[in-house]
Amino acid sequence: MDAIQAVRELGKAIQEDERYIEYAKAKKANDEDVELQNLIGEFNLIRQNAAMEYNKPEEEQDKEKLQKLNADMQEAYEKVMTNENMALFTVSKQGMDDLMSQVNTVLTLTLQGADPMTCPTTQSSGCTGSCATCGGCG
Repeated sequence: MDAIQAVRELGKAIQEDERYIEYAKAKKANDEDVELQNLIGEFNLIRQNAAMEYNKPEEEQDKEKLQKLNADMQEAYEKVMTNENMALFTVSKQGMDDLMSQVNTVLTLTLQGADPMTCPTTQSSGCTGSCATCGGCG
């Protein structure tokens, strides 16, 4: 089996992993949640208005307007993040991120010469991901 075929098999295995299945379900629920999509749209509109105000020269910025936009943006963000589907998505995305971090760690260590069958799936703390600043793993 060549490397590309092995990666395709890895992709298939990831899609069969419970963390991916939960992530895909949560993402679909988010996409189909009209209320959530409206909340996200509202948040993005407020954020865009705030960005336009911030991009003005400082002497032209309306400080009261910026304070109101920031408060409105925080309120809109909290509504988005407390939506049931978004809360489930956030948890499932963390699981997916953890899985991908483990996959990346094994690949990275393998490229550094480690045995892919026995190398750890987590890097020692303090890893920046940049080999230029690394003193070596665990």
